Amino acid sequence: MTERGFKSPRLDTSDVARLAQRARVLRGAILTMTSLAASGHPGGSMSSLELYQVLYGYADLRPDEPAWTARDRVFISHGHTSPGVYCTLADNGFFELEDAVAHFRQAGSIFEGHVERSVPGVEWSSGNLGQGLSAGVGSALAARTSGGSWHTFVAMSDGEQMKGQVGEARRLAAKYRLCDLTVVVDLNRVQISGHTGEVMPVDVAAGFAADGWAVADVDGHDTAALYAAVAAARADGDRPHAVLAHTIIGKGVSFMEDDPEFHGRGLKTDEYERAMAELGLDALWFARAAERRPAPPATRPATFQAPVLATALGTPRTYARDVVTDDRSAWGRALLDLAQADPALPVAVFDCDLAVSVKTEEFAAALPEAFIECGVGEHNTATAAGSASVNGVLAFWADFGVFGCDEVYNQQRLNDINEANLKVALTHCGLDVGEDGKTHQSLDYVGALRNAFGWKVIVPADPNQTDRAVRAAAAMPGCVAIAMGRSKLPVIVDSAGEPLFAGTYAFEYGAIDVVREGADASLLVMGTPSGAAVSAADALRAEGLHVAVAVASCPLDLDEDAMDRLMQAPLVMTVEDHNVRTGLGASVAEWLALHGRATQLLRLGVDGYRSSGTSRDLYAREGLDAAGIASALRAALRG
Repeated sequence: MTERGFKSPRLDTSDVARLAQRARVLRGAILTMTSLAASGHPGGSMSSLELYQVLYGYADLRPDEPAWTARDRVFISHGHTSPGVYCTLADNGFFELEDAVAHFRQAGSIFEGHVERSVPGVEWSSGNLGQGLSAGVGSALAARTSGGSWHTFVAMSDGEQMKGQVGEARRLAAKYRLCDLTVVVDLNRVQISGHTGEVMPVDVAAGFAADGWAVADVDGHDTAALYAAVAAARADGDRPHAVLAHTIIGKGVSFMEDDPEFHGRGLKTDEYERAMAELGLDALWFARAAERRPAPPATRPATFQAPVLATALGTPRTYARDVVTDDRSAWGRALLDLAQADPALPVAVFDCDLAVSVKTEEFAAALPEAFIECGVGEHNTATAAGSASVNGVLAFWADFGVFGCDEVYNQQRLNDINEANLKVALTHCGLDVGEDGKTHQSLDYVGALRNAFGWKVIVPADPNQTDRAVRAAAAMPGCVAIAMGRSKLPVIVDSAGEPLFAGTYAFEYGAIDVVREGADASLLVMGTPSGAAVSAADALRAEGLHVAVAVASCPLDLDEDAMDRLMQAPLVMTVEDHNVRTGLGASVAEWLALHGRATQLLRLGVDGYRSSGTSRDLYAREGLDAAGIASALRAALRG
């Protein structure tokens, strides 16, 4: 019997015979579960079955301890082949096979249509095609950063090799010579619309080889050949390997083989009976599974290792009132402080060719081994950083808002689904991106992440609050986005003229910080326009108009007590360098509506794409400078 870990170069002959016998049974299980659910992807599950048997059967895993921290990682990129994954995991003792068969694609079951991380043994909810290799790269980088000894395996389809994100991931893996990363590609030559060569020709072998990978070709239904190729890859300490497994879709059932129709549908009753007869299996399996289906699944959802969080946050920096700097510089300094405060903390900082602009260059110079330069490859970076964050490192990624949020919205959504622990610094947000123009005006980062259920969003008001927010975010579980502009900002001071976010101030997620008191109106502001809002309120006070100013740096989670007090004013105004319909103004409007308040609300923000120009000029044209804010408030209060 061959032991786990691919320590032997060859598969024992008794294992070869056992796997062949079990593959026949598992093909019947795949057909039963997809026919019972009347949906699913039996064809690709059957072509990938032997590679799943080899990976799940011989990777260094503990079925009775799926979250073992030193385990090898197996990522499934073509997640629609979940029937094959679930059946193979069950066959290796992760849970009961009949449970997966009976409850596949059933409401409330963890055995969903695409592989989900809630299933014991599944590392990553793959979502759309093209994510798995990036997630595997993140895992391998996390092992290197944290000193982990695990090997990362990624199973992929041939159709997804068309995607640009896959190329980004290949190149990053080759650049860092991730020799502890092995990919196995199911080359069944079929996808939804027909044969892959007709849909979009791709030379898979040439693509991997050109990017610096070792490439091997094998018969994907020959477990001995598959095992030997993977074992050879596992033993190579020089570069990543791609094993190209030539397979047949629908393997094992004659009328299904090489037929694109069976890529994505379950069998009809007569087809199921014919297929089970060919496999030499009892077609009554369907009836037994159907009888079990109304009962709840017995398999409990997977549990995960706790994310790495910072515990030593370093000494906060204080920027005096006469210091003029930008939030992004404060972010970069706080990041380096965090890493240096605890040298044992495994930290990885991802960059996409913007270190100088997003202010991570000092971190890169001080800790080059923890700085991962991904080049212009945002889709891969978002997924790789998210995967790294659940594999033993505290992961940061800094990028412009238009790249780190807008361009990779789906990847950030999948990070949320996978319960990642990623911290993203979004710089150059809003009109404050200035002369770069409308294509680079990230005006929707709050609105975009509002659609995710787990993301936290922080939009700090000045460098002092940024410094403390960064440190606090490093200690928060879950995904956190810290959104900043580009310009140098004034330090926010209290009514006595002292820096507000300094001294004993500690950032608390969701808190609303009142900068000025006033009973005539309440002005809630987030981010870059905060200094202008305070200046506007001070100017109006000289005119006898008393406006409360509150910094709402967490627009998706507004403190109830503070809101209750601020919303008692006869007029409420929100100010933001953001789409006026989806940011802070939307959150305040929602709060008022849900609490049955009839308070007058005036929302000041951006209501369309704007031209290039200095941020100062753009703010003046939009009414987001001190004069514009004061004018809007004055007109509303005296109107």
